[in-house]
Amino acid sequence: MTTAAIAIARYAAAPAAAGTYAYLSREVGRALIDTAGVAIAGRLEPVSAIALKYGASTGGAAEAQVWGRREMLSPEAAAFCNGVAGHVLDYDDVSSPLRGHPSIALLPPLVALAQARGLSGAQLVDAYAVGFEIIVKLARAMAHEHYAKGWHATTTLGTVASGVACARLLNLSERQTVHAIGIAVGQAAGTRGNFGTMAKSFQAGHCAASGLRAALLAELGMDAAIDALDGPQGFMRLYGQDEPLAPVLAGLGSEPPELASSGIEIKKYPLCYATHRSLDGILDLRREHRLTAQDVESVHIVSNHRGMVPLIHDRPGTGLEAKFSMPYAISAALLDGKINFASFTDQAVQRPEIQDLMPRITRHEDEQPSTVRWNRLLVRLRSGQTLKKEVRQLRGSKELPLSEEALREKWRDCLQHGGVRPADGEAFFDQALRLERLPVRRLMALLPGA
Repeated sequence: MTTAAIAIARYAAAPAAAGTYAYLSREVGRALIDTAGVAIAGRLEPVSAIALKYGASTGGAAEAQVWGRREMLSPEAAAFCNGVAGHVLDYDDVSSPLRGHPSIALLPPLVALAQARGLSGAQLVDAYAVGFEIIVKLARAMAHEHYAKGWHATTTLGTVASGVACARLLNLSERQTVHAIGIAVGQAAGTRGNFGTMAKSFQAGHCAASGLRAALLAELGMDAAIDALDGPQGFMRLYGQDEPLAPVLAGLGSEPPELASSGIEIKKYPLCYATHRSLDGILDLRREHRLTAQDVESVHIVSNHRGMVPLIHDRPGTGLEAKFSMPYAISAALLDGKINFASFTDQAVQRPEIQDLMPRITRHEDEQPSTVRWNRLLVRLRSGQTLKKEVRQLRGSKELPLSEEALREKWRDCLQHGGVRPADGEAFFDQALRLERLPVRRLMALLPGA
């Protein structure tokens, strides 16, 4: 019997031809720059301090770096801490098919493991590409309903993909990889109900550490059910609608990799991606018409079906809640003319002018299911004029990727926000774009810390 886990393991354990994913090295390097930068920006957040205190208490050989710090922890603890810090600001990269964040599930465990085992950047690129393939294939099969039901797809699907990626990095056999998948399924968790709290970033850290743990346990000989994904009591039935995996897995290893086709999307604003089309639109309108918040009577936003599912806080009271609020995002953009780290302090959210404006920002989703994503803005001005704008393509998406200059600007901004001198990060940035040429330990020695 060829189960889904066996099909994935066969793909993940197959010897790669020389340079199979080398042409994607720059994309993985950009993802590493972005993920590590956002983690450094988030290192001073309260939940990051909690995670670090916990991680330091767990013991183990100190072989992997906490990003933006000089502390070394066990690989599992480092993956956990970096996963938490890299997700708390909700500024980490995105995959549209996943409806979530691929690199926060993949890079913290892969980098920690590669650093501990003395592996190369080329091996890291290869393992990341394999893990990205699996997280997106699983998402194509089930993410739409899975996410709508309330699961945090980044951390549920991400745990399985992280386990596969780590198995690839460790060069596990097909049989061991099957077991790693089953062990990962046994740890997959995460609810959208935790959005706007510290527990959301905990879920990302748990995902990263769990995938690494699954591969290490399989390496040591722990077994698991071969049908943990698609069996009668498997992941697809319990977490999804029992969707078949065979159609999406059929092209593994023969089709162009997802990393090249669907790609990585790097965020321009530090909040939930579901707000970004509307933010692009309102900031464009503000600039084009020289609008101020005082000019605006109301804003109504319509999105594609389920396009605003993560936005669960219409009247946020804290900075974390505001990261999942369309009324806050539009209000802050109108008032301040920009969205940045300073937009998400509790004090910024509680400003009287923000509280006055938010009730005038309304929204609804189109009722017709669609594979196309869009936001449509209707802005009514006090003058009686109405402005309209529809946004489909996102700045930072695969179609409109951030330039190297824009990525470097984000990197420097992240370092400064995390209390690290931006000038100290230039060598890491430059070398990460040549990731396949360096041992991971040598690259991580360039990562600035405080």
